[in-house]
Amino acid sequence: MNWTVLDLPWWHWALAACFVVCAVGGVYVVLRVRKEWKEPPASASDLMANFRDLRAEGDLTEQEFRTIKTLLADKLQQELNDNGKGA
Repeated sequence: MNWTVLDLPWWHWALAACFVVCAVGGVYVVLRVRKEWKEPPASASDLMANFRDLRAEGDLTEQEFRTIKTLLADKLQQELNDNGKGA
């Protein structure tokens, strides 16, 4: 029997193309997830700035903002102390 790869039916080529697309997509997803895991979490001061913006836009009530501020107060103080020691 004398055949070549080009003699394969069209659905073999379609299956191979689907495999390549899925493999490339899988690599992209894995790299994207790994990148997100490597990014450091937002600092308390960054979070407070975001919450202040939300409050200014009316997306948070004053009570909600005060609650968030209270929850972040210790972390904010710790960041300020750490920054003061490093200077």
